[in-house]
Amino acid sequence: MDLAIGPLDLAARVDEALAVQAVAFGLGPDEVSVRRQIVQRHMQFPGARALGATAGGLLVGFVYGMPNSRTHWWSTVVEPYLRAAGNAEWLDDSFVITELHVHPDHQNRGIGRRLITKITDSAAEPRSILSAIDTDSPARGLYHSLGYVDLARRVHFPSAPRPYAVMGAPLPLRRR
Repeated sequence: MDLAIGPLDLAARVDEALAVQAVAFGLGPDEVSVRRQIVQRHMQFPGARALGATAGGLLVGFVYGMPNSRTHWWSTVVEPYLRAAGNAEWLDDSFVITELHVHPDHQNRGIGRRLITKITDSAAEPRSILSAIDTDSPARGLYHSLGYVDLARRVHFPSAPRPYAVMGAPLPLRRR
């Protein structure tokens, strides 16, 4: 497979990225519409950046993130859970992985690992945080293999039907 990983103008290619996320995450058209607005807003935050994985010019995976701020919506939701677990300091001086998705036809080939390590390798922050559905999944297995640990479990986001885990890792991420 001719795979290239590099900077992604996510604002310009948001529909392609959300098509990957919709298939990978099982999103419907209404959810995609809401997420389009969220992505466009996120990409205006200071330090926000994205990487894409392309095969034959087709976007097959992407990751984006930014330096965390306690004023961001995500931080305000997870802060009480992190505080209760004694891990609220992770919200400071961290690079947050906002989204990481690989099209199911291209999963289990190391693309997600390459995307997350490449985006965090250029982070100025000493650690990374993210949230993932709180279940035993390939995604959480990947994060654990990179050095992420559970900082808070059973985190409930408004309108999300399943609980999430907040995970954190020192940077650079552990390599296999």
